[in-house]
Amino acid sequence: MSSQKLRLKFEPVIRRVFHVYARFARGMTLGTRAVVLNAENRVFLVKHSYVSGWHLPGGGVETGETILASLARELIEEGGIELTGEPRLHGVYFNRHVSRRDHVAVYIVRDFRQEKLPEPNHEIVACGFFHPAALPPDTTRGTRLRIAEVLENRPIPADWS
Repeated sequence: MSSQKLRLKFEPVIRRVFHVYARFARGMTLGTRAVVLNAENRVFLVKHSYVSGWHLPGGGVETGETILASLARELIEEGGIELTGEPRLHGVYFNRHVSRRDHVAVYIVRDFRQEKLPEPNHEIVACGFFHPAALPPDTTRGTRLRIAEVLENRPIPADWS
């Protein structure tokens, strides 16, 4: 087997191990996610290679990076989505399921440009816009809750759940 094929085969495992290591090796962690809504109020979701279920796009804020810069970077990387207006902060959540030190800032994004959906890659195996009443069956509970908060004006809890 070529080294390229070996790398592609083991990359999801290596990413997962690094992800778990990073959870425990760092201090407080901060992530950002977005409820991206198109003109028809369909929500953009991603499915990763290293964790199960469908999620809101987003990721960790890197050292020296602002939350908004992280959000803009993650949206481009995961969905080919370029911000064309200011996202609106929806809430900040304590994500005890990840670690006792993890927080996630969630933004609402309505002003964006997307030339086309990105092709599946080593990190994102699928992505797309979905009607809120017809989300994929394995959409995570936290993702469903954030969408309901935004679209149904439900109360915003302190925990990700």
